[in-house]
Amino acid sequence: MFNNDQLKELVKKAREATPKRNFAQSAELTLVLRDIDVKKGFSLNEIVVLPNPSKDGASLCMLATGDMGLRAKKAGVDQVMEPETLDRIGTNRREARKIVRSYDFFLADATLMSSVGRSLGQFLGPKGKMPTPVPYGAPIENIASRLRSSTRIRSKNQLNMSTKIGDESMTDEQLAANASAVIASVEKKLPQGDKNFKNAIIKFTMGKALKASTLGK
Repeated sequence: MFNNDQLKELVKKAREATPKRNFAQSAELTLVLRDIDVKKGFSLNEIVVLPNPSKDGASLCMLATGDMGLRAKKAGVDQVMEPETLDRIGTNRREARKIVRSYDFFLADATLMSSVGRSLGQFLGPKGKMPTPVPYGAPIENIASRLRSSTRIRSKNQLNMSTKIGDESMTDEQLAANASAVIASVEKKLPQGDKNFKNAIIKFTMGKALKASTLGK
C-alpha cells in the first residue's frame, strides 16, 4: 500500500518536474495493478468523494424538466437538459458523443431513465457515465454538491486506471490526501486488496510522470 508520506513526496517531485504555465494544471493519478486476470472480465467504476475538491469541481449535467429542472439550476448544475433536447441529441451521434465528453457526471429525473437509456444509453454506458436517478423530492442540492466534490476512476479489462485528483493550485498535502482517498476506494474493490497494487503515478498536465512502487516490493 502507498502511505501518505510516499504520496506527498511523489506529488512534490511531480510538481518540481512540471514547467510553469499561465493556467492551473491538473494533477492526475494513475494506478497500475498486478496479479489480476483481466480476461475474466475485470472492471471497476468508482465515484470517490475527495477530501479536498478543486475550486471548479466536477462538471454536472441534469436530465430533467419542470420543477426538478428548476431546482437543479438553483443547485448550480452546469446544464439542465429537457426531454425534447435529449431525444434530438440521441439522433445525432456526433453531438451525443460531445455531450458525454463534456460532463463528468450525469443526473436524471428517475421518470426519464428509460428515455435516457433509449437516446443516450449507447453513448453513456461504454464511458461508465449512466446517470444517477433522482426521485421526486430528493435533495438535488446535496447530490450535486457531493458529485462536484467527487472524481471517477474507471477500468475495464485493463490493469491501469487514471483520474484527476486536483490541480497545481492545491498543496502537496491536499493532493496526497485526495490520492490516498482514491487508492483506498479502489483497494476495497480489488480481489486481493492492496496486494494488487503495483505502481502509483502522479503527473501534472505539462509535467513528467513520477512513479512510486508499493512499499516492500
